[in-house]
Amino acid sequence: MTFLYTARATYDRTYDEDGMSWDKYIAWSKLNHLTELVSLDGMLNETLVEPDYDNADDWNFIHIVAQYQTGFFTTFDFVIKRLKTKGRFNLLTVLIEPDEDCKDINVDGYEFVGYDLLDQDFSTSALTNCGGFDETFLPTDLNEKGLVDDFAKTYDIKKRLLENNPNEYHADTNVIAVWRHETIGR
Repeated sequence: MTFLYTARATYDRTYDEDGMSWDKYIAWSKLNHLTELVSLDGMLNETLVEPDYDNADDWNFIHIVAQYQTGFFTTFDFVIKRLKTKGRFNLLTVLIEPDEDCKDINVDGYEFVGYDLLDQDFSTSALTNCGGFDETFLPTDLNEKGLVDDFAKTYDIKKRLLENNPNEYHADTNVIAVWRHETIGR
């Protein structure tokens, strides 16, 4: 298993920037049960790691799939070194396309928070930033952080998203398991 790391902005009741307050997001998304959003979606939970793209060494830490920068990095130390905030944030470790249930995988210092479904360029969550795919999953399929708890259900949603929406770019997804650090950034 290859664990990757990232730091993402928090998105919860305290957020009121960029014209998309928490209340507006909840009304738009119809995800009334969320207590916060711990997503890998770059528009909702901004990536807070700023690599120096002119530094050849930084490219050794940027995780790329096909031609896409994923927003994930190969080491914890790199994320901390390039972190661009001193406020609250979510320090996350992730697995792309896990082949086993991750809820029982113990990652020291982290808690498992669920699975996200990101489109093929790793930018948009099909779960929380596409207005819903009611023919495939319902808001109640997501936990209070906007993720899916169940491994088998996540892969079922991934399969049915593409079957039900073959021409929708954001329906072709990557399953990503997400753990959040229990103390750093909190």
